[in-house]
Amino acid sequence: VPTSASRAFHDLAAALDYVSRHSEPLVVKASGLAAGKGVVVCDTRGEAAYAVRSMLQEGSFGDAGRTVVIEAFLEGEEISVLAITDGTDVELLPVAQDHKRLLDGDKGPNTGGMGAYSPVSVATPALLERARRQVLLPALAEMRRRQTPFSGALYAGLMIDGTGNPWVVEFNCRLGDPETQVVLPLVSEGLTRCLWKAAQGTAPTPLVLQTDACSVTTVLASRGYPDAPERGAAISIPAELPEGVTVFHAGTVRGPDGVLRANGGRVLNVTAVAPTFEEARRLSRAGAEAIHFEGKVFRRDIGWREGGGRSKVESRRS
Repeated sequence: VPTSASRAFHDLAAALDYVSRHSEPLVVKASGLAAGKGVVVCDTRGEAAYAVRSMLQEGSFGDAGRTVVIEAFLEGEEISVLAITDGTDVELLPVAQDHKRLLDGDKGPNTGGMGAYSPVSVATPALLERARRQVLLPALAEMRRRQTPFSGALYAGLMIDGTGNPWVVEFNCRLGDPETQVVLPLVSEGLTRCLWKAAQGTAPTPLVLQTDACSVTTVLASRGYPDAPERGAAISIPAELPEGVTVFHAGTVRGPDGVLRANGGRVLNVTAVAPTFEEARRLSRAGAEAIHFEGKVFRRDIGWREGGGRSKVESRRS
């Protein structure tokens, strides 16, 4: 399975020594579950040393950061490949691209995800077949060999380099967030049956996908996210939304007064499905702008690569 060169560390001194000899840029990851925010892309060794100290010495990620993984930086474009599996066979869901950075232009800190879109033009049928043969099936085979077979939703975060080769950034044993909000609306038929078959330990059945639609979701976050999100702001959602627009709730709560309020970092997801990517993007952004709460933060450029920004291979790591 192609992946970045890496080493794992429990010991602070050993990790810092490794960083001091590593080429730049480099990536520091909390090995455990960190709500999608445990990856720090470091332009310099100094930044990497700071991230290592934060995790191993100061406990910034708690138990998730007791082991750190230091990786070589991967250059390319990232996609999320989701599949349903019985542990042997896989059925692919539509491919999505997440937007991890908080602000427009991929600026600001890493988050759990500020938006996504599907399908993704770089994810050609040939590339997905390579992902199936070189990533998903070998990973499942190794799990079986270790007598720890896995069935369910398998998520492979892949970096596609400048020559079109897929490299594994991460695996998750779940559907992604916010990827799920754009992927599932593009499944026309067969999702429940496919999941049921995989749960029974038999080969997942084919999915019927919309081939004439695109989906874009924009995340509305609270001020202070991802480090210290504010809570309690009253939320106003229009009574009528454009056709094809769905608002998924995430960090919300309805208080004793009946008022809907922000109650987490990522508050709402505004998903639009339309015949074209540009229309889906426009509707999602318009829906995000129409919802109001104090301190609302969202990106206005979700899908910018698909919308003409893919003039060159980007250097990114989410």
